[in-house]
Amino acid sequence: MLRSKMNAAVLALVCALGIAAMPGPARAVLTIRITESTEAALPIAIVPFGFAGGAAGARAPENIGQIVADDLARTGRFDPIAFPDLPSRPSSVADVNFGDWRILGTANLVIGRVEARGPEQYAITFRLFDVFRATQLAGFEIVATTRDLRRTAHQISDIVYETLTGERGAFDTRVAYVTEGRDANGERRYALQVADSDGANPFPVLDSVQPILSPSWSPDGARLAYVSYEAGRPQVYVQELATGRRDAVAAFPGTNGAPAFSPDGSRLALTLSKDGNHEIYVLDLAGRRLRRITDDPAIDTEPAWSPDGASIVFTSDRGGKPQIYQVPASGGEARRMTFVASDDYNARASFSPDGRRLAFVHGVGGRFRIAVLDLETSAVNVLTDTRLDESPSFAPNGTMILYATVSGGSSVLAAVSTDGRMRQQLAATEGKAREPAWSPFRSRR
Repeated sequence: MLRSKMNAAVLALVCALGIAAMPGPARAVLTIRITESTEAALPIAIVPFGFAGGAAGARAPENIGQIVADDLARTGRFDPIAFPDLPSRPSSVADVNFGDWRILGTANLVIGRVEARGPEQYAITFRLFDVFRATQLAGFEIVATTRDLRRTAHQISDIVYETLTGERGAFDTRVAYVTEGRDANGERRYALQVADSDGANPFPVLDSVQPILSPSWSPDGARLAYVSYEAGRPQVYVQELATGRRDAVAAFPGTNGAPAFSPDGSRLALTLSKDGNHEIYVLDLAGRRLRRITDDPAIDTEPAWSPDGASIVFTSDRGGKPQIYQVPASGGEARRMTFVASDDYNARASFSPDGRRLAFVHGVGGRFRIAVLDLETSAVNVLTDTRLDESPSFAPNGTMILYATVSGGSSVLAAVSTDGRMRQQLAATEGKAREPAWSPFRSRR
């Protein structure tokens, strides 16, 4: 049965792709709901940003303070004070009375101001304070267009998070995922979407009348690799997000699937069956040279690179049931990574950014959950308690894992902290969502 499940995951490659307009779920927004958080979250005061320079009574196009508060709340490490409970709403240093904020018991305060500087141009100033020491910890002015205001808010969240935790924030990143819905005629439609890390600003990279599989980010965040179905057979494409240009890079007979970019972006690891069996290959994108990495009668699939590019992990049932193996990126002997009871299933692994952990799908008794393997201690920590979890993807700072699950009879995305204490659900406003992939860090402006 597990082999059948594995075959279904690898070989769901049967229908021709029709690229068409998608009036239904093509721009479906992800709405986030925190389902579990730790009681140890630190209170923080984030004041709604002031606005100046516009017409009388005008407001900033984006609620910067709310976006920052929502970003920090989703980490589970901070508990922003509700806006109605704030004792005052300062937007400049001169307006801050630290005594008022000490009474609330919050250690940190964020204030800011948005100033209109011309058509579609704004200057956003913010400051982060240590309340008890009455000192400024960070403060910047960022100039942005109307279009970039949400991104500016995420960048402010990153600065606040990094200043207070010492870890780089991952709010100014993106997620790719596949949505499924129906158009006005009741026809099933799919879209490969890209959105901000909080689900806002979604746009369709590809629209289709048939399923789309396995999106994978290039390390610079400029391209996506994925599987589509043109000419009546599966093909792997690489698409530039800025221009929409795409190239078919793997269109061999049989299965072409599960693309994964190498850490330097020059190669793709793939699952191909062109020689009769499902094996792992590495494709050099510049010269289109292909190297076979595995050679086993079993099914080898779902490759993922180590951060240093030296090795590849993959799923194989060569031991009788799907387990995770590791092989040198140049090929060679594969080493089994997961050792579990006879009825267990372990698949779809991905490395943490520091290379110290593997996230994977762990199945026991028909329940499939997200787990993390510590590569130094071999300890396994199961992070979720739902039944049908799949496609784990680490945030680029390694603090959260994005995955797909089933809730209320529908496919949704979810995220869990790597210690399992913070969980959130990201449901598409229309249709279903699955196949998530968290982008790498974006370059800092």
